Amino acid sequence: MNYTIIKNKAQYKEYCTKLMNFGSKKYSKEIGEKMELLELLIDKWEKDNLKNEDMDPIQLLKYLMESKNIGREQLIDILDISKGAVSRILNYKKGLSKKSIRILSEYFKVSQEAFNRHYEIKSEYNTGYDKMMNVPKKLALAA
Repeated sequence: MNYTIIKNKAQYKEYCTKLMNFGSKKYSKEIGEKMELLELLIDKWEKDNLKNEDMDPIQLLKYLMESKNIGREQLIDILDISKGAVSRILNYKKGLSKKSIRILSEYFKVSQEAFNRHYEIKSEYNTGYDKMMNVPKKLALAA
């Protein structure tokens, strides 16, 4: 099959699925070259169309999970954390750790900065600046 520049979200999802399927096949030089080409095409589309700056880290994570057909169970394995921790992260009740940010960045081939932005944690105990993730402690205490 000949691959072309990705022109829309449907084609993007199709290529992501093909790339994931190649990962389950026995490796050969031909499969490796196809995977490399698909990764380049997917990366280009994401850079051109994925507006990281418009999404908070959890929205971005959910978007990437959906586009690459990754479920919560796979995310548990990727991050090597408990089911409860993944649930709390995806429901804005727990922030992403530095380790999780590094893993997600590498796995999804997205800059760490995209996952290391301010976003609100939903908790009855949080008030003011301390309910924001990744806010310097001095700033949170000054509020």
